[in-house]
Amino acid sequence: MTLEWVLQVKNYKLTLDRNRCVGCQICLKACPKQAITLQKQPRLPDETVKKTRVDVDAAKCNFCGVCDITCPYGAIKVVQNGNGNGALSVLAKDSYPQIIRNIVVDTRKCDKKCVECESVCPLKLIKISKTAYDGKPIQDISLLSPLGQKRVQIKLNIQKEFCPTCRFCEFKCTPGAIKVRKIFEGSLSVDSEKCPKGCHDCVDVCPITGTLTIDEGGKIVIDEQTCTFCGACQNVCPKPDALTVHRTKVQHTPVHSGTWNKTLERITSPEAAVKEYKAYAAQTRREIVKNRFEIEAMKKNEHP
Repeated sequence: MTLEWVLQVKNYKLTLDRNRCVGCQICLKACPKQAITLQKQPRLPDETVKKTRVDVDAAKCNFCGVCDITCPYGAIKVVQNGNGNGALSVLAKDSYPQIIRNIVVDTRKCDKKCVECESVCPLKLIKISKTAYDGKPIQDISLLSPLGQKRVQIKLNIQKEFCPTCRFCEFKCTPGAIKVRKIFEGSLSVDSEKCPKGCHDCVDVCPITGTLTIDEGGKIVIDEQTCTFCGACQNVCPKPDALTVHRTKVQHTPVHSGTWNKTLERITSPEAAVKEYKAYAAQTRREIVKNRFEIEAMKKNEHP
């Protein structure tokens, strides 16, 4: 889906990639203009549930780019005059932060023969390439001599702009080879009493395969270590309050703006937002005190 807004000197374009969109809640809650809507998709009997459909109201959208910045799956892109989100006013004016995808790779710790991270990534965002000491690509490492295998260089190409930081690669790889810090922290709870018997819609729609499973008793089991807390599961749940997503923290770059404060409250909760405000205020006070002591020390050195 593509929307355009053409002005005299500015041309805005919003593109929604429905293949990457998982039907989560983040863009809906982040949008300051309430231009984004979610709609459950009809299905035939015995048909697997479909992810919630996301639509953008062109009449309400002002192409601010907040949805682009906050989408954990990189499904929405907003450009101005052909430039990426760096040209958006909410970023240029420092009124909105960048979401942090903290992914650190140390290929020195990788097993030369391992391709586990490439195969386990639920969104197929990782590509491994191997080269010999002379720079030539290697297709089958087992054909090399022991010394040749030792000299093999490994490169991991991760499409970070689309990575929701589920941490599957971190848990499956050699310890320390990949370290991932989640964009969103929180919890996911299921009320088994309200959960419809035999229903597995949340499991079917979860974009991170293996995060939600069903045990022998028919109950939903949650692996919060790999959950991205996007809310796609909650959107398709047929019973209100049977499944609830609680986001408590968002990893982002520093920002000083009421615009972000309001967005943070919608994405997480007023309580979680207040907690961040207090933490930021405490950090500011520490910086002020530190600077004050440094200034006093400089004065004493100048006038012993």
